Amino acid sequence: MTTTTPTVTPLSPAKTPPPPPTPKPSTLQNPTSIQHIQQLHAVAIKSNLQTNLPFLTKLITHLTSTPTPSSLSYAHQMFDTIPDPPILLFNTLSRGYSRSQTPSIAFSLFAEMINSNITPDNYTFPSLLKACASAKTLDVGKQAHAFAMKLGLADNGFVRPTLINMYGECGELTEARVLFERGDVECVVSYNAMIMACCVRGSRPSEALALFRELQGKGMRPTDVTMLSVLSACALLGAIELGKWIHDYVKKNGFGSYVKVNTALIDMYAKCGSLEDAIDVFHSMGTKDTQAWSAMIVAYAIHGHGSIAISMFDKMLHDGIKPDGITFLGVLYACSHSGMVDKGLDYFHSMKKTHNIVPGIKHYGCIVDLLARAGRLDEAFEFIDRLPIKPTPILWRTLLSACGARGNIDLGKLVFDRITELDDSHGGDYVILSNMCASVGRLDDVNKIRKLMSERGVVKVPGVSSIELNNTVHEFFSGDGKHPRSREVHKMVDEVVEQLKIVGYAPDTSKVFHVGMDEEGKEISLRYHSEKLAIAFGLMSSAPGATIRIVKNLRVCGDCHSMAKMVSMVYGRRIVLRDLNRFHHFEGGVCSCGDYW
Repeated sequence: MTTTTPTVTPLSPAKTPPPPPTPKPSTLQNPTSIQHIQQLHAVAIKSNLQTNLPFLTKLITHLTSTPTPSSLSYAHQMFDTIPDPPILLFNTLSRGYSRSQTPSIAFSLFAEMINSNITPDNYTFPSLLKACASAKTLDVGKQAHAFAMKLGLADNGFVRPTLINMYGECGELTEARVLFERGDVECVVSYNAMIMACCVRGSRPSEALALFRELQGKGMRPTDVTMLSVLSACALLGAIELGKWIHDYVKKNGFGSYVKVNTALIDMYAKCGSLEDAIDVFHSMGTKDTQAWSAMIVAYAIHGHGSIAISMFDKMLHDGIKPDGITFLGVLYACSHSGMVDKGLDYFHSMKKTHNIVPGIKHYGCIVDLLARAGRLDEAFEFIDRLPIKPTPILWRTLLSACGARGNIDLGKLVFDRITELDDSHGGDYVILSNMCASVGRLDDVNKIRKLMSERGVVKVPGVSSIELNNTVHEFFSGDGKHPRSREVHKMVDEVVEQLKIVGYAPDTSKVFHVGMDEEGKEISLRYHSEKLAIAFGLMSSAPGATIRIVKNLRVCGDCHSMAKMVSMVYGRRIVLRDLNRFHHFEGGVCSCGDYW
């Protein structure tokens, strides 16, 4: 008899939760925030992947791609947990620091690399040199250059352009030029470095445009960085005709869809005095980021349209675009030049409270200017005195200028002393104080100030105005005859002044202080200010009814401002004058600034 043994089904064991998902380096999704990266890192630790080099490399790369203080700190902590990190990770972390607010940390990373017996490569030096450029540490940059030469990497296609950029950013323009001209391979990146770092930031815009033409002549194709640099040069010169030619070049050569290039076009047109063209570019953009909105807000602000700038800011917020520090510079500037003091203070306090933006020195400068223009000089002084950071001479100079305009000599002398403790080499400071003293007859003080200038070797910065005609920029210095047509220009100024006197123009010599100079001498010294020479040249050299656009390196004086208003009325010309502070649009005998500048 056969018996069958029953099949016994074993009881199922209690179910255990599945192990956490294992992130794979090959399938790592792009993290959207530092919190997302922290979550991925936590999963990796639970999955015993905390030492998986490819995975950690991807995380560190994401953290350093758009560096912030918190992302770099977290990346560095992760880096420190890796035993014997490879050169790739050193280079990645260094690149992040070179683009951050703490670029000098890249130097200690480089030292750590050398101490670990890792030989730097052609990806190491670009980050290190960019950090030197950002930190303006020329000595470290020269050491890096020597090290690169020792390793035979100084002429590398990645290293040479960053060397040129480093020397340019540190003010060593001659050394940058030597490196540039010594290159045996034509490289558009080297041209970009020369154009931006050495020419544009070195205030040599004409040389920047010459290099651009040279690049074209060699048949090299510019990049979007080239276009950004060249547009910046046009903005510096106030050369709108050249700027329009560059705009056509941008459209014809496929750069029209670049948001940054369009933003640079907005900035260029605004700084060349054509707000209308800046508006057209902005509205033609398919995509507008924070920088584009900020550029448009700044454009409205510097052209005296404060209310429109504020409306733009409100629309920007409504559209969900997050403002940044540049946005608030435009907003505060708009308030300052439109007399909206309380509104400006509210916006300033909202920066950190509402938008988590820490004010910088330029924002503090806007508040000083805001208060000073409104005549609240003591309040402006207290504001500077209580700053959480060390004030710069520029902050105090803003207040000194207001003291001069308001005739507050006692506060002016106190501010002057604060400035000279920080920088005693700026001629304009001495001139303002001297003029204040002269205005109330303190001639002994005037002589002391001039003697002090002589002892310290300080010279007054000459006024210079430029005007662009037929793609050529003409410069005029106050009182001199360097321009080839200076005799004709001086004669034209004389004719213009006589015409304006018929309709009521009277030279304002109240701010001309020269010991021993009579009233006639004062009037002559006023007559040939640089902006008057440029206006006269524009009248005699451009078609009737054409707009005259002028750029001046200093603040326009009261007499030239009055004269420009009358010229616009008598000669039927629109005059757009950009001075150190803002734009003035003269038309029909009035100025867009409303005489509040």
